[in-house]
Amino acid sequence: MTAGPIPVPAIDWGLLAPLTTLCIGALYVTLVAIGPMRMRALAGPVSLMALIPPAIAVLRLWDRSPGSVETLGGMIRMDHFALCFHMLFLVIAAIAMLLSLTSLKDQRDVDGTSGDYWVLVLFATAGMMLMSASNNLLILFLGLEILSLPLYILVGYTRWQDRSLEASIKYFLLGAFSTGFTIYGMALMYAATGTMDLSRMVQLAAATGDSAGAILLLGFGLAMVGFLFKIGAFPFHYWLPDVYQGAPTPVTAFMIAGTKAAAFASVLRVVTAPMFWDGPFTADWTKLLTVLAALTMTAGNVVALVQRDIKRMLALSSIAHAGYILVAVVARSEDGIASVVFYLAAYLFMNLGAFAVILAIDRARGGRGEGEDIASFAGLGRRHPALAAAMTLFMLSLTGVPLTAGFLGKFYIFRAAVDAELYGLAAVGLLNSALAAAYYLNVVVTMYMREPVSEPAAVTMTLPLALGIGAGVAGVIYLGVFPSRVLELASGLLL
Repeated sequence: MTAGPIPVPAIDWGLLAPLTTLCIGALYVTLVAIGPMRMRALAGPVSLMALIPPAIAVLRLWDRSPGSVETLGGMIRMDHFALCFHMLFLVIAAIAMLLSLTSLKDQRDVDGTSGDYWVLVLFATAGMMLMSASNNLLILFLGLEILSLPLYILVGYTRWQDRSLEASIKYFLLGAFSTGFTIYGMALMYAATGTMDLSRMVQLAAATGDSAGAILLLGFGLAMVGFLFKIGAFPFHYWLPDVYQGAPTPVTAFMIAGTKAAAFASVLRVVTAPMFWDGPFTADWTKLLTVLAALTMTAGNVVALVQRDIKRMLALSSIAHAGYILVAVVARSEDGIASVVFYLAAYLFMNLGAFAVILAIDRARGGRGEGEDIASFAGLGRRHPALAAAMTLFMLSLTGVPLTAGFLGKFYIFRAAVDAELYGLAAVGLLNSALAAAYYLNVVVTMYMREPVSEPAAVTMTLPLALGIGAGVAGVIYLGVFPSRVLELASGLLL
């Protein structure tokens, strides 16, 4: 019997424009990076410019008809949900690149040109975008790997520092281990349903009986391991403090905002599929994530209380923030999804701004990590009032003080939990927010009320660093005072 031709899925290249233009830009930066020395010095600015065409493509696709958002045989959905996250990823990449323009110039031992670095950041961003647009487990896994592989290298980019190499090895080994769980879980989901398509799994699982349903649920649990690892949720969080502390500061900023957003986009894609959102497996995964959310919030905050290294403290606090966002996922509502998007937008400005200030302090102390101790911020309020004011704003926002983006982000998350009658989980979240104030406000107290132990070094600002801090301040204030526009865009993205 002669086999027929293999069907080729239709491809709408217009829908793929954000991804294709970003990848073309990354390839162009690769050519710049291997060119003459004068060209290599332009790799950083060219990489920033490479983010403009994808951003334009996202804006052009926003008003496209909802009925024409699928391509590649339905495996990729460029709906408003994907486009919202695409813009988040591009903003994260842009601010991280601004920090890198200063950091790499300081740390490179020859001339400050690092073309391969910029290429890795661009391809990692492409992986994030693919994850948020995937409607198929295979595409989801490809996006996860396209994100992960550049990050393994970026974490160890300052290879002359032992802690950077150690962080890279830890991240690679544990990341590869979690990926094994993820691909095995996806294989079980495929075995139970015969498809990788998230939107068709529920019908096929129902047609194959209870045994297939049990396999599907087991596969879902294993597949979630990889995403919970990227999020930094309990008990998959042990890698996070060492990796974030050892990585170069701009890479830590890029990861703390970008990988968390990409992982949550993937989690939302999976759990809002019909079989999980309002189907036979809803009660199972909501119970599991309810427990994980409470444990994640508590574990992150308790350990962060005793930290003296500010990068390590923010890394551990990011675990707690992952727990807050999981609360909104468990709420299973349109408001819950909107609050996740809003919180991630606020989170990127708070953290990227804070890491920009950390980078400025560390540069003043030689760029060897000595400026990452919280004690190095002593007296900053008198020496550099503008820098201290910016850091204060970021710490207050992370705490959740009113009129900041962080306050409204937590408010919307806990409101979604209360509306879903998750009163216990909302109470745990509020208690953890109060607990987090202790270590965030400690940084503010150190800047304004403590004297430096040794003679402080002068902090010199570069234009890219000032732009990075300014973007963080503007984002925190705008989202804290005028949240309605972002919430309006985030409403009704998946449901």
